[in-house]
Amino acid sequence: MTGGTGGSAAAGGTSASTVGTGGTSTSATGQTGSSIAAGGSAAAANGKAQSGTSMNKGHGPVLNSNARAQAHEGGTFSRSHTRTKVKAGEEVGSTTKTMSHVPGSKPSMSTTSTNVR
Repeated sequence: MTGGTGGSAAAGGTSASTVGTGGTSTSATGQTGSSIAAGGSAAAANGKAQSGTSMNKGHGPVLNSNARAQAHEGGTFSRSHTRTKVKAGEEVGSTTKTMSHVPGSKPSMSTTSTNVR
């Protein structure tokens, strides 16, 4: 089974996007194999941008990834965050949250989630 989410946000001269995906399978003999991947990018025409990805092995047969990206120019900003979790042979879950804002307007927010068992 495989699954994942991704998303992007943009406002003014800023943009940010992240993605996370994972997979797990069980062989006929009962052995499991899992994989996980994530990434992100951000850009700002005249401001600051940063992105980062971390991965770790959780408790038991669990893989976690965390991808973040954000960019800002003054009060205008865009950000994206994706968390993905793979439990070997059981499930793949992922959630992406994005947000962008221009001063004087209402922030734009979005959440996308998936869980495959």
